[in-house]
Amino acid sequence: MHSTLSPQTHSSSKHSWPSFGQECRSTLKLALPLVSGQLSQMLMGVADTVMIGSVGVVSLGASTFSNTLLAVPFVVGIGLLSSVSVRVSQAHGAADPEEARSAVRHGTWLALSLGLLVVLGTSLLIPFLPLFQQPAEVVARAPVYLLTCAISLIPALITMVWKNHADALNRPWIPFWILLGSVVFNVLLNWLWIHGKMGFPALGLEGAGYATLTARIAGAAALFVWLNKSQIVREWTPIKWMVRCQKSGFTSLLQIGVPASFHLLAEVTAFVTASLMIGSLGVIPLAAHQVAITCIGTAFMVPLGVAMATTVRVGEIVGAQQRERLHRVLAGSWLFAVLFMSVSMTVFFIFGQPLAALFVNDAGVIQAAAALLLVGSLFQLFDGLQVVSAAALRGVDDVKVPAWIAVLSYWAIALPLGWVLGLQMSWGATGIWAALAVGLALAAVLLMWRAWRLLGK
Repeated sequence: MHSTLSPQTHSSSKHSWPSFGQECRSTLKLALPLVSGQLSQMLMGVADTVMIGSVGVVSLGASTFSNTLLAVPFVVGIGLLSSVSVRVSQAHGAADPEEARSAVRHGTWLALSLGLLVVLGTSLLIPFLPLFQQPAEVVARAPVYLLTCAISLIPALITMVWKNHADALNRPWIPFWILLGSVVFNVLLNWLWIHGKMGFPALGLEGAGYATLTARIAGAAALFVWLNKSQIVREWTPIKWMVRCQKSGFTSLLQIGVPASFHLLAEVTAFVTASLMIGSLGVIPLAAHQVAITCIGTAFMVPLGVAMATTVRVGEIVGAQQRERLHRVLAGSWLFAVLFMSVSMTVFFIFGQPLAALFVNDAGVIQAAAALLLVGSLFQLFDGLQVVSAAALRGVDDVKVPAWIAVLSYWAIALPLGWVLGLQMSWGATGIWAALAVGLALAAVLLMWRAWRLLGK
């Protein structure tokens, strides 16, 4: 499949632009492997949880504690390295392979630097783990697993760069199969090393950490080989990686990546803070929140995949100087988000209780989780529309204002309102979720308005 844009199309007449239906098909064709990839990564997390949980509650607690600590740098990495998709897609649209090579080369060194900083920071943090006031046995069990998973972030972040590069070139399927293979490989290594199968020693929690590290290295290596051997993407991939980097190359990525990270952090930390507020209400509300947020998070992977495809398509069209097409692409992405989130909204509204019962058998938790899913069904549309709109804005280099919209929506509106409704007015977890719905609705409206206005210029 060749790029949907070529240098010859730059001067095409307005009447030759693809129709709305054709734009929708192009977006969907790119989004499908991206959605599948996001869901496969969710599957990896579920598999790890189940397999570590079989070792014992303390090991599961230590893995949860460790992954929580690493969530912030990982989210920073997602935002920071999303800039590679933007720059490569713009270069692809402009038929400029050298610019694409520069973006992925500088992005790789940026990922390596961030990964090394995470490892260093984690090493320095380990003596201070008791300050997080977790159970003593959990803190004692965590260090080796935590450090191993921190090291595994280095290949994970570099893989993210190379996958973003391939996605931006409209070549998402091979990276999808490679990463799915690494998920399966991780599960196999978990089975061998956690429980000591086929002659391997039973390493327990530490074995799960080593499995994650090994699988991520294998995935990165396979992706690197494909990038350099594929006849299709080799033209756009650096021939030499060990060349002197330019300050302008890093600046170009950071201009997009830093505000994008800030945006993601505002949203993620808001949900983490909401979890802490719910945790203060007791064990049952917290367990119900965990069940409901797992369901909501899984559904969110679909509009997230559409959003990733939207960034690539918008960036490519901007690079090709065909901005007249942008409204059609944006409207198509909104349509996909609304269609799927309408389905998930209906499922959560009608089948909230049976869904919750798949996770736990405690009647109190099931009832509380069903109530949260009822509220969650109300913000499904807003959640899908806000992530797609933010992704479209990223494609036209607009990242600073969306970041501040996230701060306003989640930190200035949703969390204070959640504190009032949930804790002061005794609405409990349902009140906190209702406040999050208000924040998501505000973010969706503001981001949609800004996206439609800017993409029309």
